[in-house]
Amino acid sequence: MFRGYDTELMSLYLVSGGGGFIGSHLVEALLSRGDQVRVADNFSTGKRENVPADVEVVEGDLADEGVAVKAVVGCDYVLHQAAIPSVPRSVKDPLGTHRANVDATLQLLVASRDAGVKRLVFAGSSSTYGNSAVLPKREDMRAAPITPYALQKLASEQYCQMFTSLYGLETVITRYFNVFGPRQAPDSAYSGVISLFTKALMTGQSPLVHGDGRQTRDFTYVANVVDGVLRAATAEKVAGEVINIATGGRISLLELVRSLQVILGTKVGPTFGPEREGDVKDSQADIFKARKMLGYEPTVPFDVGLRQTVEWFTSVA
Repeated sequence: MFRGYDTELMSLYLVSGGGGFIGSHLVEALLSRGDQVRVADNFSTGKRENVPADVEVVEGDLADEGVAVKAVVGCDYVLHQAAIPSVPRSVKDPLGTHRANVDATLQLLVASRDAGVKRLVFAGSSSTYGNSAVLPKREDMRAAPITPYALQKLASEQYCQMFTSLYGLETVITRYFNVFGPRQAPDSAYSGVISLFTKALMTGQSPLVHGDGRQTRDFTYVANVVDGVLRAATAEKVAGEVINIATGGRISLLELVRSLQVILGTKVGPTFGPEREGDVKDSQADIFKARKMLGYEPTVPFDVGLRQTVEWFTSVA
Protein backbone atom coordinates (compact mmCIF):
# COMPACT_ATOMS: atom_id res chain seq x y z
CA MET A 1 0.00 0.00 0.00
CA PHE A 2 2.76 2.43 0.89
CA ARG A 3 5.19 1.73 -1.94
CA GLY A 4 6.01 4.54 -4.29
CA TYR A 5 6.27 7.38 -1.78
CA ASP A 6 9.19 9.78 -1.93
CA THR A 7 10.32 9.00 1.58
CA GLU A 8 13.58 9.48 3.43
CA LEU A 9 14.89 6.60 5.49
CA MET A 10 14.03 6.90 9.17
CA SER A 11 12.50 10.38 9.06
CA LEU A 12 11.01 11.51 12.36
CA TYR A 13 7.31 12.23 12.16
CA LEU A 14 5.25 13.92 14.83
CA VAL A 15 1.65 12.75 14.78
CA SER A 16 -0.43 15.11 16.89
CA GLY A 17 -3.53 13.36 18.13
CA GLY A 18 -1.72 10.06 17.60
CA GLY A 19 -3.90 8.35 20.19
CA GLY A 20 -7.02 9.17 18.22
CA PHE A 21 -8.84 7.44 15.41
CA ILE A 22 -7.05 8.74 12.30
CA GLY A 23 -3.83 9.60 14.12
CA SER A 24 -3.33 6.06 15.39
CA HIS A 25 -3.71 4.66 11.87
CA LEU A 26 -1.06 7.10 10.65
CA VAL A 27 1.27 6.00 13.45
CA GLU A 28 0.75 2.37 12.47
CA ALA A 29 1.44 3.05 8.79
CA LEU A 30 4.58 5.09 9.49
CA LEU A 31 6.02 2.42 11.77
CA SER A 32 5.27 -0.28 9.21
CA ARG A 33 7.41 1.44 6.61
CA GLY A 34 10.33 2.14 8.95
CA ASP A 35 9.92 5.74 10.01
CA GLN A 36 10.46 7.08 13.50
CA VAL A 37 7.32 8.36 15.19
CA ARG A 38 6.54 10.63 18.09
CA VAL A 39 2.99 11.20 19.33
CA ALA A 40 1.61 14.35 20.94
CA ASP A 41 -1.76 13.91 22.63
CA ASN A 42 -3.59 15.08 25.74
CA PHE A 43 -5.79 11.95 25.56
CA SER A 44 -8.97 13.93 26.07
CA THR A 45 -10.51 11.95 23.21
CA GLY A 46 -7.65 9.71 22.08
CA LYS A 47 -6.78 6.47 23.84
CA ARG A 48 -3.43 5.44 25.26
CA GLU A 49 -3.94 1.86 24.11
CA ASN A 50 -3.96 3.11 20.51
CA VAL A 51 -0.29 4.12 20.84
CA PRO A 52 2.33 1.33 20.66
CA ALA A 53 4.35 1.00 23.87
CA ASP A 54 7.68 1.79 22.18
CA VAL A 55 6.50 5.09 20.65
CA GLU A 56 7.60 8.30 22.37
CA VAL A 57 4.66 10.31 23.71
CA VAL A 58 4.56 14.00 24.55
CA GLU A 59 1.48 14.33 26.72
CA GLY A 60 -0.18 17.68 27.11
CA ASP A 61 -2.18 20.46 25.54
CA LEU A 62 -0.67 21.69 22.28
CA ALA A 63 -2.25 25.08 22.90
CA ASP A 64 0.46 25.45 25.59
CA GLU A 65 3.68 26.79 24.07
CA GLY A 66 5.97 24.50 26.06
CA VAL A 67 4.13 21.37 24.97
CA ALA A 68 4.19 22.38 21.30
CA VAL A 69 7.90 23.20 21.41
CA LYS A 70 8.76 19.90 23.08
CA ALA A 71 6.64 17.98 20.60
CA VAL A 72 8.39 19.20 17.45
CA VAL A 73 12.04 19.09 18.55
CA GLY A 74 14.06 17.18 15.94
CA CYS A 75 11.04 16.38 13.77
CA ASP A 76 11.23 16.28 9.99
CA TYR A 77 7.46 16.22 9.40
CA VAL A 78 4.39 17.10 11.44
CA LEU A 79 1.05 15.42 10.73
CA HIS A 80 -1.36 17.59 12.69
CA GLN A 81 -4.44 15.50 13.46
CA ALA A 82 -5.17 16.71 17.00
CA ALA A 83 -8.55 18.39 17.28
CA ILE A 84 -12.01 18.16 18.74
CA PRO A 85 -13.61 17.02 15.48
CA SER A 86 -17.25 17.55 16.35
CA VAL A 87 -19.73 19.99 14.85
CA PRO A 88 -22.29 19.54 17.68
CA ARG A 89 -19.66 19.99 20.37
CA SER A 90 -18.39 23.19 18.74
CA VAL A 91 -21.94 24.55 18.73
CA LYS A 92 -22.23 23.71 22.43
CA ASP A 93 -18.72 24.87 23.40
CA PRO A 94 -17.23 27.31 20.85
CA LEU A 95 -14.56 28.59 23.25
CA GLY A 96 -13.24 25.20 24.29
CA THR A 97 -13.18 23.85 20.76
CA HIS A 98 -11.50 27.04 19.50
CA ARG A 99 -8.62 26.44 21.90
CA ALA A 100 -8.24 22.84 20.74
CA ASN A 101 -8.72 23.51 17.05
CA VAL A 102 -7.19 26.95 16.43
CA ASP A 103 -4.94 27.94 19.35
CA ALA A 104 -3.21 24.56 19.30
CA THR A 105 -2.69 24.76 15.54
CA LEU A 106 -1.11 28.21 15.80
CA GLN A 107 1.22 27.13 18.60
CA LEU A 108 2.26 24.08 16.57
CA LEU A 109 2.89 26.20 13.47
CA VAL A 110 5.12 28.60 15.40
CA ALA A 111 7.01 25.74 17.04
CA SER A 112 7.42 23.94 13.69
CA ARG A 113 8.71 27.09 12.03
CA ASP A 114 11.25 27.68 14.77
CA ALA A 115 12.36 24.03 14.84
CA GLY A 116 13.01 23.86 11.09
CA VAL A 117 10.33 21.26 10.34
CA LYS A 118 10.30 20.38 6.63
CA ARG A 119 6.53 20.25 6.26
CA LEU A 120 3.36 20.29 8.32
CA VAL A 121 0.27 18.49 6.99
CA PHE A 122 -2.93 19.83 8.51
CA ALA A 123 -6.14 17.80 8.86
CA GLY A 124 -8.75 20.04 7.30
CA SER A 125 -12.46 19.38 7.02
CA SER A 126 -15.12 19.30 4.32
CA SER A 127 -17.32 21.23 6.75
CA THR A 128 -15.62 24.42 5.53
CA TYR A 129 -17.58 24.15 2.28
CA GLY A 130 -20.80 24.73 4.20
CA ASN A 131 -24.22 23.97 2.82
CA SER A 132 -23.61 24.80 -0.83
CA ALA A 133 -25.83 22.78 -3.16
CA VAL A 134 -23.01 22.54 -5.71
CA LEU A 135 -21.56 19.03 -5.98
CA PRO A 136 -18.90 17.80 -5.98
CA LYS A 137 -17.01 20.12 -3.64
CA ARG A 138 -13.88 21.58 -5.25
CA GLU A 139 -11.00 23.17 -3.41
CA ASP A 140 -11.43 26.45 -5.32
CA MET A 141 -15.02 26.90 -4.13
CA ARG A 142 -15.71 29.75 -1.74
CA ALA A 143 -15.66 28.58 1.86
CA ALA A 144 -18.96 29.07 3.68
CA PRO A 145 -18.66 27.70 7.24
CA ILE A 146 -21.93 27.49 9.16
CA THR A 147 -20.64 26.21 12.52
CA PRO A 148 -17.84 27.12 14.92
CA TYR A 149 -16.04 23.86 14.04
CA ALA A 150 -16.06 24.65 10.32
CA LEU A 151 -14.86 28.20 10.94
CA GLN A 152 -12.14 26.94 13.28
CA LYS A 153 -10.89 24.55 10.62
CA LEU A 154 -10.95 27.30 8.00
CA ALA A 155 -9.05 29.70 10.25
CA SER A 156 -6.43 27.01 10.86
CA GLU A 157 -6.14 26.35 7.12
CA GLN A 158 -5.51 30.04 6.52
CA TYR A 159 -2.91 30.14 9.28
CA CYS A 160 -1.14 27.23 7.57
CA GLN A 161 -1.11 28.99 4.21
CA MET A 162 0.05 32.22 5.82
CA PHE A 163 2.98 30.46 7.48
CA THR A 164 3.97 29.08 4.08
CA SER A 165 3.83 32.44 2.32
CA LEU A 166 5.15 34.56 5.19
CA TYR A 167 7.73 32.33 6.86
CA GLY A 168 8.52 29.63 4.29
CA LEU A 169 7.22 26.77 6.45
CA GLU A 170 5.80 24.24 4.01
CA THR A 171 2.24 23.31 4.86
CA VAL A 172 -0.39 21.21 3.08
CA ILE A 173 -4.07 21.05 4.00
CA THR A 174 -5.82 17.71 3.49
CA ARG A 175 -9.58 18.13 3.69
CA TYR A 176 -11.31 15.02 5.02
CA PHE A 177 -14.80 13.84 4.13
CA ASN A 178 -16.57 11.65 6.73
CA VAL A 179 -13.75 9.30 7.60
CA PHE A 180 -14.67 5.93 9.12
CA GLY A 181 -12.98 2.69 10.12
CA PRO A 182 -11.63 0.63 13.01
CA ARG A 183 -10.92 2.45 16.30
CA GLN A 184 -13.55 5.12 15.69
CA ALA A 185 -15.17 5.52 19.10
CA PRO A 186 -18.90 4.69 19.26
CA ASP A 187 -19.26 5.76 22.89
CA SER A 188 -20.12 9.42 22.47
CA ALA A 189 -23.01 11.43 21.04
CA TYR A 190 -20.31 13.22 19.02
CA SER A 191 -18.95 10.06 17.40
CA GLY A 192 -19.10 9.41 13.67
CA VAL A 193 -22.42 8.22 12.31
CA ILE A 194 -21.08 4.86 11.10
CA SER A 195 -19.72 3.94 14.51
CA LEU A 196 -22.96 5.05 16.18
CA PHE A 197 -25.18 3.15 13.74
CA THR A 198 -23.01 0.03 13.97
CA LYS A 199 -23.06 0.00 17.77
CA ALA A 200 -26.84 0.44 17.82
CA LEU A 201 -27.58 -2.33 15.32
CA MET A 202 -25.11 -4.73 16.96
CA THR A 203 -27.00 -4.38 20.23
CA GLY A 204 -30.45 -4.66 18.67
CA GLN A 205 -31.23 -0.98 19.04
CA SER A 206 -32.68 1.35 16.45
CA PRO A 207 -30.08 3.79 15.07
CA LEU A 208 -31.08 7.44 15.41
CA VAL A 209 -31.15 9.30 12.10
CA HIS A 210 -31.28 13.09 12.33
CA GLY A 211 -33.59 14.37 9.62
CA ASP A 212 -35.09 12.25 6.84
CA GLY A 213 -31.98 10.16 6.16
CA ARG A 214 -31.70 11.32 2.57
CA GLN A 215 -28.69 13.50 3.31
CA THR A 216 -25.57 12.16 1.62
CA ARG A 217 -21.94 11.86 2.62
CA ASP A 218 -18.66 10.96 0.92
CA PHE A 219 -17.82 8.24 3.43
CA THR A 220 -14.07 7.58 3.22
CA TYR A 221 -12.37 4.54 4.72
CA VAL A 222 -9.47 5.49 6.97
CA ALA A 223 -6.83 3.62 4.93
CA ASN A 224 -7.55 5.94 2.01
CA VAL A 225 -7.01 8.97 4.24
CA VAL A 226 -3.73 7.59 5.56
CA ASP A 227 -2.55 7.09 2.00
CA GLY A 228 -3.43 10.65 1.05
CA VAL A 229 -1.81 12.22 4.11
CA LEU A 230 1.46 10.34 3.67
CA ARG A 231 1.58 11.38 0.04
CA ALA A 232 0.92 15.00 1.02
CA ALA A 233 3.83 14.91 3.46
CA THR A 234 6.48 14.44 0.80
CA ALA A 235 4.96 15.26 -2.60
CA GLU A 236 6.69 17.96 -4.61
CA LYS A 237 5.23 21.38 -5.43
CA VAL A 238 2.25 21.17 -3.07
CA ALA A 239 3.26 23.63 -0.32
CA GLY A 240 0.34 25.87 0.57
CA GLU A 241 -2.21 23.74 -1.25
CA VAL A 242 -5.64 22.60 -0.05
CA ILE A 243 -6.41 19.07 -1.26
CA ASN A 244 -9.56 16.99 -0.81
CA ILE A 245 -8.92 13.46 0.43
CA ALA A 246 -12.02 11.31 -0.11
CA THR A 247 -13.55 8.82 -2.52
CA GLY A 248 -15.50 11.12 -4.83
CA GLY A 249 -18.79 9.27 -4.22
CA ARG A 250 -21.75 9.75 -1.91
CA ILE A 251 -24.04 7.52 0.11
CA SER A 252 -27.27 8.51 1.88
CA LEU A 253 -27.79 7.71 5.54
CA LEU A 254 -30.70 5.46 4.58
CA GLU A 255 -28.42 3.52 2.22
CA LEU A 256 -25.87 3.28 5.02
CA VAL A 257 -28.45 1.78 7.37
CA ARG A 258 -29.50 -0.76 4.73
CA SER A 259 -25.88 -1.78 4.11
CA LEU A 260 -25.29 -2.28 7.83
CA GLN A 261 -28.49 -4.30 8.15
CA VAL A 262 -27.25 -6.68 5.44
CA ILE A 263 -23.77 -7.03 6.97
CA LEU A 264 -25.10 -7.60 10.49
CA GLY A 265 -28.07 -9.72 9.43
CA THR A 266 -30.65 -7.59 11.19
CA LYS A 267 -33.96 -6.01 10.21
CA VAL A 268 -33.94 -3.39 12.95
CA GLY A 269 -34.82 -0.10 11.29
CA PRO A 270 -33.87 3.48 12.08
CA THR A 271 -35.61 5.98 14.32
CA PHE A 272 -35.95 9.49 12.93
CA GLY A 273 -35.30 12.61 14.96
CA PRO A 274 -35.02 16.34 14.28
CA GLU A 275 -32.28 17.64 12.02
CA ARG A 276 -29.07 18.32 13.86
CA GLU A 277 -27.95 21.92 14.12
CA GLY A 278 -25.05 22.66 11.78
CA ASP A 279 -25.38 19.53 9.60
CA VAL A 280 -25.01 20.00 5.86
CA LYS A 281 -27.44 18.34 3.46
CA ASP A 282 -25.03 16.78 0.96
CA SER A 283 -21.30 16.28 0.77
CA GLN A 284 -19.19 14.86 -2.04
CA ALA A 285 -15.58 15.56 -2.93
CA ASP A 286 -13.95 16.34 -6.22
CA ILE A 287 -10.63 14.44 -5.94
CA PHE A 288 -9.09 15.48 -9.27
CA LYS A 289 -6.50 17.63 -7.50
CA ALA A 290 -5.42 14.79 -5.20
CA ARG A 291 -5.03 12.50 -8.18
CA LYS A 292 -3.03 15.06 -10.14
CA MET A 293 -0.80 16.46 -7.39
CA LEU A 294 -0.39 13.45 -5.09
CA GLY A 295 -0.92 10.46 -7.35
CA TYR A 296 -3.72 9.58 -4.94
CA GLU A 297 -6.37 7.01 -5.75
CA PRO A 298 -8.81 5.59 -3.17
CA THR A 299 -8.02 1.89 -2.99
CA VAL A 300 -10.63 0.73 -0.45
CA PRO A 301 -14.22 1.18 -1.69
CA PHE A 302 -17.04 2.01 0.69
CA ASP A 303 -18.58 -1.47 0.87
CA VAL A 304 -15.25 -3.16 1.57
CA GLY A 305 -14.31 -0.60 4.21
CA LEU A 306 -17.70 -0.90 5.84
CA ARG A 307 -17.37 -4.68 6.18
CA GLN A 308 -13.88 -4.33 7.64
CA THR A 309 -15.16 -1.74 10.09
CA VAL A 310 -18.04 -3.94 11.23
CA GLU A 311 -15.67 -6.89 11.61
CA TRP A 312 -13.47 -4.79 13.88
CA PHE A 313 -16.43 -3.66 15.99
CA THR A 314 -17.57 -7.26 16.27
CA SER A 315 -14.09 -8.39 17.35
CA VAL A 316 -13.86 -5.88 20.19
CA ALA A 317 -17.49 -6.07 21.36
